[in-house]
Amino acid sequence: MVEARLHFQEELGALEHQALEGLDMVVAAMERTLEAVLHQDVELASYVIADDDRIDGRYLEVRQGILSLLARQAPVASDLRLIAALLDLIRAIERMGDQCVNVSKLVPLVGREPPTEQEILARVERMGRQAISQVAQAKQAFARRDVQLAEDLVRQDDEIDRLNREIFSLALDAGDEPDAREWGMTMLLVARSIERVGDNAVDIGEQTAFVVTGEFREFTDASHPEIQSGAVH
Repeated sequence: MVEARLHFQEELGALEHQALEGLDMVVAAMERTLEAVLHQDVELASYVIADDDRIDGRYLEVRQGILSLLARQAPVASDLRLIAALLDLIRAIERMGDQCVNVSKLVPLVGREPPTEQEILARVERMGRQAISQVAQAKQAFARRDVQLAEDLVRQDDEIDRLNREIFSLALDAGDEPDAREWGMTMLLVARSIERVGDNAVDIGEQTAFVVTGEFREFTDASHPEIQSGAVH
């Protein structure tokens, strides 16, 4: 019985390691995606799209591993918390990979030499860097079971939201030329996808708190944004 329990813990630990490696894949995809957008690199964008199969494969690998583990042995309550959190985490990873694909698919639409607005590009770059930092921090928080580090993701996400609003305002004033307006609208879509990556990083932070405390709570309430870190009962 003790040996079976130890084996279960080892397998679960290995699955967690695989899942957290998926966040490294997302960081790499985000870095390439941002580079493709900033430099209109169609080749690099195509690579991001093709490479998403690796992120999808990791999602399926961890998910199937967890289901197989559950079929062979009944976990205790603390294991169930971790299992539930890992299922949520790998789903967030898959979604973040999809957002990188969504952005990369937009790169060829605006051409190699589009009419660009540096103020917008500067904010897109800052958003992207912030999102990459969030994903890396979400991994650290989960691996260390660090609730304080997880909650700090909200502060970073607020910065992403602020930049997104600024890009929206700037895009509306991009000019009357059709090409300029099209480029501005495309950057809005890019910003929206980056914002979603940040949101998914916060979701992983929330799962970190769930694993540690056994109680799920949203770090921010969408209906009452002034309330943060409030427990859900």
